[in-house]
Amino acid sequence: MRTARAVVAVTLPPGVDTGAQIRVEGEGHCGPYGGPRGDLIVVARVHEDPEFIRKGDNLYREVSLGIVEAVLGTRFPVRGVDGLVDLVVPPGTQSGQVFRLRGRGMPRLSGGGRGDLYVTARVEIPRGLDARTQELFREIGRLLPPTPRGTADARGTTDPADD
Repeated sequence: MRTARAVVAVTLPPGVDTGAQIRVEGEGHCGPYGGPRGDLIVVARVHEDPEFIRKGDNLYREVSLGIVEAVLGTRFPVRGVDGLVDLVVPPGTQSGQVFRLRGRGMPRLSGGGRGDLYVTARVEIPRGLDARTQELFREIGRLLPPTPRGTADARGTTDPADD
């Protein structure tokens, strides 16, 4: 027995995620003994996006910052699910710092608002600096307070004299 194939238009609600089941009334197989058609159950499979990681209604992404942007702060547009949104990076931003943009994530399937967009800053340290730029960084290093490192020496071992 061959089954007939048909194309059925299915409207997916905003915020649908992988594994969600959508019921389309009256589009299933015919009932036994000439009964009415049953319902079609569609199981959603959402493809991953190269820029975002989705966890529920929240989205996560990373952005690269130059060292000057991290030190002095900046403002620039980042791509969100609905287009560009301004990200304000305050002075002194650290690599790995996370910024929360409320209501910029996925629509909630229940229809009650949206999730959040979390943006993680990754500070890019420049390589291959010329002599002049290296000297400028040395000068900046002399102006800044020393970095606290605890009692570990440069090799990552503890100095026995500190015990």
